[in-house]
Amino acid sequence: MRHSLIAWPFVLPALLLISVSVLVPALMALVMSFSSTGLDVSEPLRFVGLANLQRLITDPMVRRVLITTFLYLVGVVPPIVLGSLGLAVLVDQRLPGRDLLRGAFYTPVLVSIVVAAIAFRWLYAETGLINGWLSALLGPAFTPIGFLTSPLLALPAVMVVTLWKGLGYYMVIFLAGLQGIPRELYEAAELDGSHGWRQHLDITLPLLRPYVTLVAVVSSIAATKVFEEVFLMTQGGPADSTRTIVYYVYDQAFAELEISYACTLGLALFLLVLLLTLVRLVFSGDRALI
Repeated sequence: MRHSLIAWPFVLPALLLISVSVLVPALMALVMSFSSTGLDVSEPLRFVGLANLQRLITDPMVRRVLITTFLYLVGVVPPIVLGSLGLAVLVDQRLPGRDLLRGAFYTPVLVSIVVAAIAFRWLYAETGLINGWLSALLGPAFTPIGFLTSPLLALPAVMVVTLWKGLGYYMVIFLAGLQGIPRELYEAAELDGSHGWRQHLDITLPLLRPYVTLVAVVSSIAATKVFEEVFLMTQGGPADSTRTIVYYVYDQAFAELEISYACTLGLALFLLVLLLTLVRLVFSGDRALI
């Protein structure tokens, strides 16, 4: 009890900061989702009950942004899981220049998402580097590709930025798991006739299952909340093909000034992220890593 009393003064500043910056705004957003707000912030809130929720259910744009967000999740999470696991297995080998490879693969994580999005926007431009290479390769008959102006290509083009930024981060998580596997298991498997990739199927994947779950759920949450890449590269276009749920919340709050409806959308997003977190806890069980 005495140790707890000593600890509280050290914890209290952090609790106050979290309360002011997270809990209080969250409670205000919850209250506003059941209210109506006008352009004049000095006006009192007007309780409207479930009107915003009914609007959310019947809003066709909500269904569209949910589909786009789901496509983004499906297009990002499996490549991140498989790609980062493959990179981790690669840099875990005794290769020449292994430390340089680890640093090279992790470097994109250190790059600001703003810098990365702007750089890729220049690369994707019709006069950018990618189209320049393709033009030099295919000759004068080549027509520049509108990576960010085509409704079919814009979403995959934005996904590439997320993959480029995220692979190194999740590689480190898998690398920590790989280095926790005793080498004696691989030696014993080799004596039993298991070689090469067969060892990874028999030993690595089963023992890395908690890490796979962690990476899959964390990357799913990150993909569900994607915003910066969309905002900086496409502004939700073309033809709303990259408008995700978070960008729709931003659009309703700061472009349409529908603050109450944006809070309702944010509450729905919170429940979606909470569901993904519960999935992670259920599948991890007692082996939870965080």
